[in-house]
Amino acid sequence: MMRPARALLPLLLLPVLLTGCGADESGGTAADSTDLDAAASDWGVAPELVYVTEVSGYTVFQESVGEYDNGFAAAYLSEKAGSKFGLFVGRGTMTAESCPEQPLGEGSEKQVACERDGDAWYRKAGGSHEYAVPDDGVMIRLIADVDKVDRAVLREAAEAAHRPDDAELAALLPTAEGTDT
Repeated sequence: MMRPARALLPLLLLPVLLTGCGADESGGTAADSTDLDAAASDWGVAPELVYVTEVSGYTVFQESVGEYDNGFAAAYLSEKAGSKFGLFVGRGTMTAESCPEQPLGEGSEKQVACERDGDAWYRKAGGSHEYAVPDDGVMIRLIADVDKVDRAVLREAAEAAHRPDDAELAALLPTAEGTDT
């Protein structure tokens, strides 16, 4: 009679264990607003402008993360490919009429060619290209040199751009190791 009771105990504990596992699920979907607000404040940007992306083979370069031109910026590097692209987030919109008028990159005087690609704009001027993704009054731009990063990588980065969860926010922050030496 003791055997069935022993076998029953793990089954009775299973719902308790599953409930505990599910409680952590919401913590992984979006960064705690207090942590995000503090990080954004340190960078000098509005919290709603902080975005991240994921592309296989690329990692965020922590030293690049921060304020840029009243918005948020981060560089993603691939040591294997020897390439990088920038993620820039600011306020704004883009239409078919305004797309060619908005400069691509810093100080670019080149004519901008625009192509609609789903919800985003693929833009090219001179040796640079980008995906510009509007998201509720925010414009997310992923830009790189044409000869260093191909369009498919930029498109993947554009499709994966999102607000950071706790782990992604932590990856943007400088590590405590080595900062006091």
